[in-house]
Formats: sequence, C-alpha cells, structure tokens
Amino acid sequence: MNSISDEDLNPSSFEFRVRRCRLSFTGHVYNPKWSYYLQLSFSRGDMDWDMNQASNINTSPNVVRDAVVYYKPVKSLQLGIGQTKLPGNRQRVVSSGALQFYDRSPANSNFTLDRDFGVFANYNVHIGKKFKTIIKAAISSGEGRNSSTSGPGLAYTGRIELLPLGDFTDGGDYFEGDVAREEKPKFSLAGGYHLNDLAARTQGQLGRDLYENRSFTVFIADVLFKYKGFAASCEYLRRDCTKPITKNSAGATRTVIEGDGINSQLSYCFKNRWEIAVRHTLISPHKDLYTSLNENEQYGLGLTKYVMKHKVKVQGNVFYNRDRNLATRVESGKYFFGVLQLELGI
Repeated sequence: MNSISDEDLNPSSFEFRVRRCRLSFTGHVYNPKWSYYLQLSFSRGDMDWDMNQASNINTSPNVVRDAVVYYKPVKSLQLGIGQTKLPGNRQRVVSSGALQFYDRSPANSNFTLDRDFGVFANYNVHIGKKFKTIIKAAISSGEGRNSSTSGPGLAYTGRIELLPLGDFTDGGDYFEGDVAREEKPKFSLAGGYHLNDLAARTQGQLGRDLYENRSFTVFIADVLFKYKGFAASCEYLRRDCTKPITKNSAGATRTVIEGDGINSQLSYCFKNRWEIAVRHTLISPHKDLYTSLNENEQYGLGLTKYVMKHKVKVQGNVFYNRDRNLATRVESGKYFFGVLQLELGI
C-alpha cells in the first residue's frame, strides 16, 4: 500500500500479486567436477516486462534467469560459462529468497550489475587457520540476460572478499540477517570494479537502450558483520561515465544512470527467530544529471518471522520515501508505503 503523501496517509494505490515464482535445478554432469545451475522465473513482474526495461536487444519474456555450467578442477578454483549473476555488490548476489526486507534497496536498483552471459572464475585463498580471501572475475557480453545481439564491447568485472575471522556459518555472508546466530564474531570486507565497454543500455545489463553506445565504470565496496543475532551491513556503489547523456535525431535524451548510492542495514534476530531490522538508503546523481535525475532517500523498518530460516518466512515492512531535485532543491515524492510478504521455498 502506498500513501498519498507523508501528510495524507490515505492509500493512493494497492498492489496484490505473486512477485516471484521460480523453479531451480542444480546437479552435476558426468562427475561432480562438472556441475550446473538452472533457474527459471514465471511471474510477470519477474521477467522485466515494463517500460523501464524495454530494449531492442531483449524483446521476449525473460523466463531464463540462470543457465550456467561450472568446472571445479581443484577445491579452491571454480570456472563457469553461461548466464548468471556477475560478481557485483553483495545485496545483488544474495538470493532474493535470502533478503530481510521485501526487496533489495534503491541503491541496488540503480547501480547493480545484475546478470550477464560470459565466463566466470572464483578462487579461494587461505592464510593461516582462519583468514580467507575470495577472488572473483568475469568477462561478459555487457548487454544483460537473454539479449538477442551483442555489441562491439565487452564487460569486465572483478571482486575480492576478505574474511579475517573465517567462514560464516552455513554461508551466512550470503544471506541477510544473522538467522544462524553466529557463536563467534564474523566479518567480511569486499571491493569490486566493473568496466562496461560501449554499453548499449542505461544501466549496462539493465534499462532502456541508449541512443549511442557509452562506456562506464562501477566501483563497489561493502562490509558485513554478524554476531549472536546482531547483523550490520553497508554497501557503496558508484557509476561514472564521461558523457552520460545520449540524444537521437529528434532531440530526445537517454542517460547512463551515474551517481553514488549507499545502503545500510542493521538488525537483530531473537532466539525465537523473530527479527527486527532498519534500513537507510541514499542515491545521489552526479552534477551533470541534476536536471534529469533526482536524489532519492528511503528509511525502512522491517519485522520478520523466520519459520524455516529464509525458506519459509513472513515479512512486514514500512518505508518512508523522499525525492529531491538537487538543481532546484525542491523536494517531491514524499510518501509512506507498507508491504506484507509471505515466502515459501521448497
């Protein structure tokens, strides 16, 4: 439910729907060194069927989300080829079924790398008994999932994660909230870099088609801490483009969405698996886009009951949204919205 404004709390709109309906398969072929992962989506809202994603290189319903084959020659190295998530910001790589709010933050929506087709490599390095370093890299098409054509440029992505206190319980660095209630402090610090050479869309792998190809870079940094039900996370994303504005012959413009985004989340999960969480997100466009993109700020409060950890849960969220035009300093888009979500995973 969306309110009319921050002063008038009467509903301006309601929305009832199946937000996600997915089917996934995983296993191995011939021997365990060769594995595969396939994920399909079936709900309309999960297929990028909206004008914000309208693209000439992606015109069909996006049923296929992931279709990738991995080869693991040794325990510390994994190679992959196919379509899957790029090694981008942590919240993007965390499964949608492992979030502590109903969806990812607006910072992720604007600056994430999302899925792409390419080759992937993950390498783990241990220093001493606990310290672990994870190195991830990818070379991909740059056009996003299920694109029908590829342009003249490629996308290059790298990420490094440092776990000085060792592995999280049950892979807890890739699900939100401390549902596992870590018995010892766990910490992860990560950074990443992405170059999309001659990108065709406003967000690289996402967005509408640009009128001219543009190259841009994305810088990512995130941190995560968990201990005895307490979890704190923060991620920073920045996209830079030398000439972000493109025009067609009629004078219409489309821009690479460049700017800075920061998202912070703080939560505590009680022993009875009730969790309370807060979120703050701030998105600021760069100065050359002040007239076309607004600054966006959101505050969120969440209450979740984990029945079977993240597999079965009920989530209630309340958010406050505010937009501001940085050129005129005029505020708009001030309203509250609430979400009730039930998740069932098999």
